[in-house]
Amino acid sequence: MGQFRKRMYEDYRQEFDTDESYNLAYKKVKRIKGFYSHLTIYVIVNVIIIATNLHRDALGEDILYSGLLNWKIYSTALFWGIGLVSHWFSVFGRDLFFSHDWEQKKIQKYMEMEKENTNKWE
Repeated sequence: MGQFRKRMYEDYRQEFDTDESYNLAYKKVKRIKGFYSHLTIYVIVNVIIIATNLHRDALGEDILYSGLLNWKIYSTALFWGIGLVSHWFSVFGRDLFFSHDWEQKKIQKYMEMEKENTNKWE
């Protein structure tokens, strides 16, 4: 399936390369895919870190003192999580507060205000 998709892309590459909206969408999809890969690695690595720090011989009440409440275990997850949140904002958060619709509405609003201001003095 991968070779077929690659061959199909090569056949239509000329058409896609000239289409700017395709290129923007392609870049957006790549950024989203990169974020989900980052998230997957984050979860896997932190589960491994936490699981390896729980001692097998510590059962019952001692498990809390042997590694589950140790700050060193969670520091990696915390600081890497801050990086992951910043990655999320770079991929998804750009349009969170100031979307394209917001820009268009503000432009229309200022155009209408300018139109009203110019009509006042006539």
